[in-house]
Amino acid sequence: MTGRERVLAAIDGRATDHLALMPITMMFAADIAGVHYREYATDCRVLADAQIRTAEKFGFDYVSAISDPAREASDLGAAIEWFDDQPPAIIESRALLADKGTLLKTHLPDPSSGRRMSDRVKAIELLAIQAGGEKMVEGWVEGPCAMAADLRGLNTLMLDFFDDPAFVTDLFEFVTGMELRFAQAQVNAGASLIGVGDAAASLIGPKVYQQFVFPYERRLIQGIRALGVKARLHICGSTRKLFSEMGKLGADIIDLDSMAPLSEAREVMGPSQVLLGNIDPVRVLRDGDADSVERAIGECHRAAGERYIVGAGCEVPRGTPHENVRAMAHYAQEHR
Repeated sequence: MTGRERVLAAIDGRATDHLALMPITMMFAADIAGVHYREYATDCRVLADAQIRTAEKFGFDYVSAISDPAREASDLGAAIEWFDDQPPAIIESRALLADKGTLLKTHLPDPSSGRRMSDRVKAIELLAIQAGGEKMVEGWVEGPCAMAADLRGLNTLMLDFFDDPAFVTDLFEFVTGMELRFAQAQVNAGASLIGVGDAAASLIGPKVYQQFVFPYERRLIQGIRALGVKARLHICGSTRKLFSEMGKLGADIIDLDSMAPLSEAREVMGPSQVLLGNIDPVRVLRDGDADSVERAIGECHRAAGERYIVGAGCEVPRGTPHENVRAMAHYAQEHR
């Protein structure tokens, strides 16, 4: 089977020759290619080359255009701080929507012309040409809570949930519409899977999640699937309090961070949900050895059961020994 065939079979519940392997790599991939991270995040050719090299070196079943959460915010005009060799950061003290009234004057960006969004679209085009026949090609968008926090400021958004729920609804409507347009552009460019990163959602309780975030995550995921591609949800942090609602979103793959127990997720979400993860990316994957990595992946596999894809709890960290990544690949390739 090709990597693309393996991932699609795993999602559809069909037999595979071995477990699919889909760890997130960003800074690790840039280091494999020997480039500064600023180049990786700003030049589609560099990103595509690094992803292809990394996937081929370690036998990954997919390549991804993920790089940082600031692409959409940047094209909207948010203040971004750049670094030579780490991801760009959105400057919360100068949040684009510090004044709520700015939302009424903000227009949806065109993914084909916005400087950073269009670079990701071009990266998808390159990845689809170079690897699309063999590997799953993943695009990426920000989830509604994460994107709203990027534009409003995380701490301010947390207050808005209680102080101005009507504004939060308007903001989530805006960002969900923007991300669906961005997803469409990436699908048109050749993506067969769209990842949704909604890290900020792990910081809220189940009542706020159910009222505000869940409806828009579901709309985004259903909108992506309506484009004819698969949807993957990744929420960093401890999400165990959100398992019940997350299992109702309809995501083809749900990534779980190392703080979110796979056994509980399986029990709550049921036997049909595909789960991905979730060894500790630092203490186990980066700082452990090959044997401990294989043991940890085996524990995840047993906890998740059959509908399982191999990966870490979050991004493979910079500095992870190559033999540890190969151990993760070895487990996937030796188990059905």
